[in-house]
Amino acid sequence: MVHVIVRHKVADYGRWKEAFDGHLGARKAAGEVAYRVMLSVDDPREVTVFLDWDSLDRARKFAASDDLKQKMQQSGVIGDPDFRFLEDAYAIRRSSAD
Repeated sequence: MVHVIVRHKVADYGRWKEAFDGHLGARKAAGEVAYRVMLSVDDPREVTVFLDWDSLDRARKFAASDDLKQKMQQSGVIGDPDFRFLEDAYAIRRSSAD
């Protein structure tokens, strides 16, 4: 599994979130399998999205797509987003039994 972290500023979080939610079908069709949206505690206009993708090639293709660029512009993304492509090296899940 490939993980993608996208960080960017937005003009208005509500407007951005509506566009993000409306783009779910396109992301799923492109290979997204899960996501989490985070807001900076210091600046609520700074959004970080953690996405899980089924393949690196599909994730990179989607990140470079004109469709995504257009959607980001329409949703009020300010400046260029920062994309990071990662794979698991090591992971531990904690439980109350630990």
